[in-house]
Amino acid sequence: MAIYVMLTKLTEDGRKTIKEKPERIKEVNKEVEAMGAKIITQYAVLGLYDFVNILEAPNNQVITKVAVELGSRGTLETMTLAAIDIDSFIETIKRK
Repeated sequence: MAIYVMLTKLTEDGRKTIKEKPERIKEVNKEVEAMGAKIITQYAVLGLYDFVNILEAPNNQVITKVAVELGSRGTLETMTLAAIDIDSFIETIKRK
């Protein structure tokens, strides 16, 4: 399974939703898992983004579906990055 970092930023509607119903975050996590991705860990952060999510998915198509589905709701914006563990990265660099 591939690892992805998804940075999310709440929209005005998203902030209203979270303020009124904070447990919505956990509900969305279950929806993400139903789409075929697994949330490994999740942090609320201060700064340009509101959440940092580390996800596992079988391929780019699944994570694309997750990002588009979540973004289409109008409550958040996403930036998704493919991640490579350091040992794999080093091995890739060493290959000739």
